[in-house]
Amino acid sequence: MKKTLIALSLVLSPVMFAQAADGTINFSGNITDAACTVDADSASQTVNLGTVSAKAFSAAGSTAAPTKFNITLSSCPATVTSASVKFDGLVNTTNTDLLALNTDSTAAGVGIAIYEADSSTPVPLLTASSSQVIDSTDGATNTLSFVAKYMATAATVTAGTANASTDFTIVYN
Repeated sequence: MKKTLIALSLVLSPVMFAQAADGTINFSGNITDAACTVDADSASQTVNLGTVSAKAFSAAGSTAAPTKFNITLSSCPATVTSASVKFDGLVNTTNTDLLALNTDSTAAGVGIAIYEADSSTPVPLLTASSSQVIDSTDGATNTLSFVAKYMATAATVTAGTANASTDFTIVYN
C-alpha cells in the first residue's frame, strides 16, 4: 500500500504542478549598426522647469511650466529615414504616463509629462514619440523637439523640490 501511494504521487506530481499557458507573446525587432550621432549637448542636458506655485495646479491633470527641449541628431546614415524617441525612467505610481519625481524630491502630488513639439500631444513613458523624417545628407542636423510640463497627480500639490530624470532611446523606423 505504501509503495502504491509513493508511486502514484510520483506519477501525479508533474500533472498537479503543470500550468496551462493563456497565450503567447512574440517579440520582434532589429538591431542596426547604422545610427545617427546624438549631439553631446542633447545626450546630457538639464531642462529647467523653473519655480512654480503649488496654486498653479487647479486639479489632478492640470499642468504648469511648459518648457521646450530638443534632441539633436547628426551624421545620420542614408539608411535612416525616420526616427522617434522613447523616454523611460522612474514611473509615477498615480499616472504611469508621467515621470515620477526623484526619490530625493520633496514636492508631492506632481509628476513630469513629456509632449510632442505641439505641446498638446502627450508622449507616454516607454512609448515611442511620433516618427519624424530624418535628413541624412552630409552635414545635416535633425532637431527632434519636445515639451516637458509639471502635471498634478492629485487635487493638492505640495511644495518642495520637484526633479526627475529620464533616459531616452532613439528608435529608427
